[in-house]
Amino acid sequence: MTENYLLSLGFEPSAGTERSSRSSTAHSTTWRYRHAHAAQDGTRLYAEHPFGIARCRLSTLPAPLDQHDVLLDTDLNDNAALETAISSFFAAHGGIGTLIAPASANTFRPYRRGE
Repeated sequence: MTENYLLSLGFEPSAGTERSSRSSTAHSTTWRYRHAHAAQDGTRLYAEHPFGIARCRLSTLPAPLDQHDVLLDTDLNDNAALETAISSFFAAHGGIGTLIAPASANTFRPYRRGE
């Protein structure tokens, strides 16, 4: 599963994730993506590759801690299961809804005293 593949499915890097910081190997970093569209009922869908484990998880939370919050936990190479789960998610929530505004980067600007 590659970043280009996830982008083609409608996912985008979630806030706080910079593309340049992710390495090219799928198993070396943690990544989180948010689907660009919310469901009709306003529910959002997230994809996560946690802590170097060769798994992909779908959830309605950006970083699910409880297994009950995970909609799908599949192998990184199981594209068919991922696509089916995404379709099932949107079908269960009334279809694809509005486009979510892209996450803006938070630029650090230190306070400077005028002297």
